[in-house]
Amino acid sequence: MTGQPDEIPADNDAYVREVHDKGLRFDLRTMSRRRMLTALGGAGVLTAVGGRLLTDQTPAAAACVAEVESETAGPYPADGSNGVEIRTVSGVVRSDIRSSFGGATGVAGGIGLTFSLTVLKLSCAPLVGAAVYAWHCDREGRYSLYSSGVTNQNYLRGIQATDSTGTVTFSSVYPGCYAGRWPHIHFEVYASLADATSGRGPIVKTSQIALPKATSSAVYATVGYSQSVTNLSRITLATDNVFRDDLAAREMATVTGNVTTGYHAGLTISVKG
Repeated sequence: MTGQPDEIPADNDAYVREVHDKGLRFDLRTMSRRRMLTALGGAGVLTAVGGRLLTDQTPAAAACVAEVESETAGPYPADGSNGVEIRTVSGVVRSDIRSSFGGATGVAGGIGLTFSLTVLKLSCAPLVGAAVYAWHCDREGRYSLYSSGVTNQNYLRGIQATDSTGTVTFSSVYPGCYAGRWPHIHFEVYASLADATSGRGPIVKTSQIALPKATSSAVYATVGYSQSVTNLSRITLATDNVFRDDLAAREMATVTGNVTTGYHAGLTISVKG
């Protein structure tokens, strides 16, 4: 969409050459190689387990998946890597990220989306007491703190500690699809809430959650998402510069719901921790 952020344009080489965001170039250079599936893996297991919705009481340890891919944080993380820091602002630890906080006012509009991320160790045990910082664009494809028109907003950003199952759940709105990128949500995993909110880290894992096309198409047919219809029609997982190497095998969320009552997305990942 015109004037909206494009984290990784189709001409990726030109983007990497562009003097724009040192953090992104570093991430792209050091992005880990895709791991092979573990002995429990396989396409069938990933379909049934890697992207399953965690709304029941099934122990998280039962969902044994390979380590999730490391992905770029993009140019709009507000994690201090490019001069903007939101992690240390009072109020950032929250489950409902639809509104701005810390003195900023404003609420992101759009179809409701609750998303859950369950974080496991490579041993398949829940990573309890860790922290997740999540952020994404609004329905117009804009990132708060960065994009024209919302530089005075900090909505759609928040941090939470993982519970006894390694899970965090955020209340948000369905993100739009902007030019050059598949619909997605960014996240960073930290060993503790103190690490996440100190501004010092370290970051255990940086990756992204992919959202399915069928759900996205249904959402984008509603008021406010019109430009996303065009943008989604011009991108596929195979051409997305983040997801194209593995077609988001371990990053694709399972989504349930509808445009009237809202949606729930869930993903289980494994990280070193």
